[in-house]
Amino acid sequence: MSSQDRAAALSAGAAPRIEYRHVSPGEPLPRDLLAAVVFGRDAPGAHDARTIRVGLEPLGGPAPAELWHASGPVRTGEEGPIRFSSDEAHLVGCLEMDERACGGLAGAARAAYETIRRFQERSTHAHLLRMWNYFDAINHGADDAERYRQFCLGRAQGLGSGIADYPAASAIGRRDGEPTLQIYWLAGRTAGRALENPRQLAAYRYPRQYGPAAPSFSRAMLLPGPLLLISGTASIIGHASHHPENLAAQLDETLANLASVRQRAAMLSPGLRNRFGPETLLKVYLRRPELAVELRTQLAERLPRKASWLLLQADICREELLLEIDCAHGAG
Repeated sequence: MSSQDRAAALSAGAAPRIEYRHVSPGEPLPRDLLAAVVFGRDAPGAHDARTIRVGLEPLGGPAPAELWHASGPVRTGEEGPIRFSSDEAHLVGCLEMDERACGGLAGAARAAYETIRRFQERSTHAHLLRMWNYFDAINHGADDAERYRQFCLGRAQGLGSGIADYPAASAIGRRDGEPTLQIYWLAGRTAGRALENPRQLAAYRYPRQYGPAAPSFSRAMLLPGPLLLISGTASIIGHASHHPENLAAQLDETLANLASVRQRAAMLSPGLRNRFGPETLLKVYLRRPELAVELRTQLAERLPRKASWLLLQADICREELLLEIDCAHGAG
């Protein structure tokens, strides 16, 4: 089998394996790891190009690291502001952009996404699958000057109009005062299948009331393997937020949205479990840390015992939303 044929076989049949696991201070990363995402200012993590540090503080004790395992030998590299690691099937990239050098968040988002787009166009792993965006003070500013809306505007400008399917994505607010837009992403040699949620309007079709540019993401991306990567999901039906100030109701609506996407994916991929279980990983973002104990109790009541989740203090793209969840869900 030629190297090209071997790469095609790998990319068609092997989704990256993801796990949440606590790492010890100074613990070296395994050689077969694409990335280790660690959360919090004091999170342990190896001084390794594959370590991605996110300034969101865990709630209720140290958070486990999010480990992305490779399906073969790993190569690392840098291209301009982008650092990356890849195996034959997938690539994880990371970029940090200083807002001050770009005239603000919109300029930083535009520059970042132009850089990512050009990098991906040259890459052997050309297909964007899943993206995470973190920046400070996401809700600051009124109307179209709100920072989330400015981020969406810059992202849309940077991506341009040539993308066939938007990747799945999350955009989450830090509270660290750092003027840095941080993006990390998963890309593949082969495209995934972008999915929408029947309960929600596609984000890229949101009406003008939500800003000068609609959010440029799909609700989920289904990868061969199978692996379902669900975007940041909240208490939204259609395009409207529901249950303001009601944590339990927002959680129930959010879980209903996750279930709706999961059910759609299971219809398209028979190997995918149609319920959450040990193959499910959830990142839960909570706006108000004083609600952490209540939310932990509710999560324990509503999720299977073997589902893995971590809880992070974060701001959500809409001020009325108390929580958001993103999800990776694999075969049973």
